[in-house]
Amino acid sequence: MWCLLVSSISPNTGSTEPPPGASTGVIIDDAAYASAVARPLNLVDVVALGESMVTFLPGRPGRLADVPSFDRAIGGAESNVVCALAAFGHPARWVSRVGADGFGDHLVERIGGYGVDVSAVRRDPARPTGVYFRTAGDRGTGAHEVAYYRAGSAASAMSARNTDLAAVRAGRVLHLSGITAALSAECLELLRELTAPAPARPLVSFDVNHRPGLWRDIGGGGVLLELARGADVVFVGEDEAAEAWGISGGPHAIREALPEPGLLVVKQGAQGATAFAHRPGTPPEAATPARDGHGTAIAVPAPDADAAAIAVPAPDADAAATTVPALDADAAAIAVPALDADAAATTVPALDADAAATTVPALHVDVVATTGAGDAFAAGFLSATLRGLPLRDRLRHGHLFAAAALTTPGDLAAPPSRHHADRLAALDDDAWGRLRLGPGWTQAEQAVEEANTP
Repeated sequence: MWCLLVSSISPNTGSTEPPPGASTGVIIDDAAYASAVARPLNLVDVVALGESMVTFLPGRPGRLADVPSFDRAIGGAESNVVCALAAFGHPARWVSRVGADGFGDHLVERIGGYGVDVSAVRRDPARPTGVYFRTAGDRGTGAHEVAYYRAGSAASAMSARNTDLAAVRAGRVLHLSGITAALSAECLELLRELTAPAPARPLVSFDVNHRPGLWRDIGGGGVLLELARGADVVFVGEDEAAEAWGISGGPHAIREALPEPGLLVVKQGAQGATAFAHRPGTPPEAATPARDGHGTAIAVPAPDADAAAIAVPAPDADAAATTVPALDADAAAIAVPALDADAAATTVPALDADAAATTVPALHVDVVATTGAGDAFAAGFLSATLRGLPLRDRLRHGHLFAAAALTTPGDLAAPPSRHHADRLAALDDDAWGRLRLGPGWTQAEQAVEEANTP
């Protein structure tokens, strides 16, 4: 596993002593950060920006009012993605804000423990770290309860002015989600800046992650569609598209309303997932207007089409920037920048010109809990994309990572080993369809269910 954890080294001086007022590996506040000396940044595979919270899982089933004790864990859509990627061997970084409190310490230590670089996380002495409690029941059932305590959290104060944008952009892929946009006006402006066309922009991955409870004051559907149209890779659930945009015609209808991203992945729950990529030489057609829950068309600005390429920072100061072709209408492939100056960029094949979409059915899984499965799917898909695997295998890796999350009780699950995942992803269609995975399958050298597949 590649590990970029530098929590024992001051990010400003390289000294093993932390700067005054800072806990290990984390800047204590904005004033300390502003006065710090700029540090050289390593180019990692994936950077994720967003809020993480301390999660309290019930010791037994029942209503929150009846559960006597809880076990502490961590949860956060974006940090879940980079933790899974780091555990799979990808250099990864998490950028966020946490409170100057014990829960903030716990988040940084746990996420850093996966091998994630947490040196760009900032501490906020005036705001707390968010926490939430949930019941043991599945999120899709009426008995499921979640109690969030995140209003006014440290992460909700993230903005373009107090976030280390150099660290955010020093990755081959930048992963964002719609949850961050809903936290505050400052967070929304930060995401708008990160999804806007820019010369040094990395490949932007955006998970819609529609959370209706967070969008009480403004129209979340239009905002999420705007951000998705500015991203290069977009993940959205079929149910999310129906709720946020009023689109109920399936994956192809969603693609019609969202033609801009070079890669669009529509998650279809137990049915599987469908991915769309621009055909070589075929421009995206004009978007069909998405509609809100009342049938009113959602008007959002389209992303700027003038950017011809994305310049990705080189991994060291002496190397020239790597130019990555933009995901425009004429692109036949997506070029993901390599990790070092001497290595060629990884070219990810675009969808075959004769195919409109690629669909891969979901695996048969003995589900323990569904929380975190969407984040795990995104991690698996991005991992396979970074490795230049075919589109079918990228979807299969997404399903395998999701299966790891579905068969564990917490928000975050360790993925299978790379060898194990690659072996399962390479199964023929019949064997893939017969595969059944249960709790503990990622720890087995060969899943019991796999033994009966030819």
